[in-house]
Amino acid sequence: MFTEQDLALLARPLYAMLTIAPRGDRWPSPRPVWFEAGDDGTLQMFSEPDGKIERIREQPRASVVVAAPVGEPEHWVAVEGTITLHDDGAYELAARLGERFWATTGPEQRKLLEDWRNSGIVRLVLHPEKVNRFSV
Repeated sequence: MFTEQDLALLARPLYAMLTIAPRGDRWPSPRPVWFEAGDDGTLQMFSEPDGKIERIREQPRASVVVAAPVGEPEHWVAVEGTITLHDDGAYELAARLGERFWATTGPEQRKLLEDWRNSGIVRLVLHPEKVNRFSV
């Protein structure tokens, strides 16, 4: 579902804005997340086991938007689809993304990775059903 231009944008160390269904009377509230485009056409993220994970279990659908930064020609990709939760591979994904998103991997980053390992992080996999895009 992704074009070459989409994949080039998704390969960059940019934040994705993840939106899941809220509970009750709350409005949807996107959250910035690290992500990786999988070879299988999915987008993978990770999360600590929190309320977001419970909401995904209740309604396993989500959207993600990734955009080029200000100062570059406008380019964004928006993905909608079902999201699955996985206990395997979350720490390895977090470590890869840490290398991609952090400028350095010093003691503070290594401690955070270890904290994530011990917290039981969960791998989130977004299976695209619809992709919208725009580029100049």
